[in-house]
Amino acid sequence: MREGGKSPVYESIKSAFNARPNGADFLFLARACYGGVIRFRQADGAMSTPCGSHDPISPDSFARRVDDWHPRLAGTELLVSDYLPVMEQARRGDLVYCDPPYAHTQAIVYGAQAFRLEGLLAAIERCRSRGAGVALSIDGTKKSGRYLCDIPIPRGLFRRDIPISVGRSMLRRFQMAGRSVRAEVVTDRLLLSW
Repeated sequence: MREGGKSPVYESIKSAFNARPNGADFLFLARACYGGVIRFRQADGAMSTPCGSHDPISPDSFARRVDDWHPRLAGTELLVSDYLPVMEQARRGDLVYCDPPYAHTQAIVYGAQAFRLEGLLAAIERCRSRGAGVALSIDGTKKSGRYLCDIPIPRGLFRRDIPISVGRSMLRRFQMAGRSVRAEVVTDRLLLSW
């Protein structure tokens, strides 16, 4: 990756992907793009996310992860779909994992302006009523400016609420323009219906 510089190599692979989409290029781009957030332009469907500031995963480390996950995904069917029709298929013994856009900060980044948490929570309740297990990762403790982002979850929808420390707030790093973010620790929540 160092030969020629990270950004030119990334842009070359992104251009090749946009001309002829394929899984290998997409996988690389997903690991190397800015913040891991993949954006596609509405006008032409082309991926538009710039190269990330971090060093991409090394080829050896990536190969080990692929080798580790390959047998785990054998026989798995992957779908491109809105979440609602897929969740309506969930039955007893199924596990549904939901990772909605973060509230208060990322609806525009994800192109999810029409997303409503209330609709997801209703779909989760329907899954539970059919016997499916549901895991939801969502904002925990995070500030946007001076506002503490708090996500109201209906009482009884989940049995467990597990805090997951995710480090310092990237959003606050931008908002605080170079000042210390030492106290700006973010905790997400993993909610489990079982």
